[in-house]
Amino acid sequence: MIYMLDTANIEAIAKAVDLYPLAGVTTNPSIIAKENRPLREILLDIREVIGSERMLHAQVMGKDAEVMLEEAKALREIDQDIIVKVPVTPQGLKAMKLIAAEGIRITATAILTPQQALMAAVAGAEFLAPYVNRLDNICSNGAQVASEMVHLINTYQLDAKVLAASFKNVQQVHEVALAGAHSVTIAPDVFDQLLVHPLTESGVAGFVSDWEAIYGHDKTVLDVI
Repeated sequence: MIYMLDTANIEAIAKAVDLYPLAGVTTNPSIIAKENRPLREILLDIREVIGSERMLHAQVMGKDAEVMLEEAKALREIDQDIIVKVPVTPQGLKAMKLIAAEGIRITATAILTPQQALMAAVAGAEFLAPYVNRLDNICSNGAQVASEMVHLINTYQLDAKVLAASFKNVQQVHEVALAGAHSVTIAPDVFDQLLVHPLTESGVAGFVSDWEAIYGHDKTVLDVI
């Protein structure tokens, strides 16, 4: 599983990089707008926090393919390793072909159907991002869509990965993991909940209580060897 954080908040990113096995950060126009700062500044700050080894995704906003291509090139000038997010519209698919021809990595975004994902993969997208919660909200099944996307990738032996997005709870993340999604991008509040369980907390508290009863407060293993 490839874990990514879906935010542009520098404090949240720094926390996740410190604690979790984080492979990268994804952003979108809504996430960027929340920060209310210049895009270049935000992307450079994120790169400084995550380092050169992690992935950074940012989205184009043009309405036609040629503008999207120029936006992708401009984003690449800010960060040479950036992965460009492109929506699965007709112009977006055209843009993916053009952007892929420039050797720029692509994440196809705003995916709601397996066929959108399949076409994007054929057009050159490396990551395919289905909106899980949005599908669940319209009485569809986000995990099932992710599963069908994985099946199509395997059937046609495509060099693409499902990057499931748009989560509101841990159960949705769990379901897409069971469905075989290659990667997930998760907002900080949901990411933190992945490890939460009251029995884990009580179990650790029991260990601490038993240890301190014999060895004393704040004593580590190093202190008592």
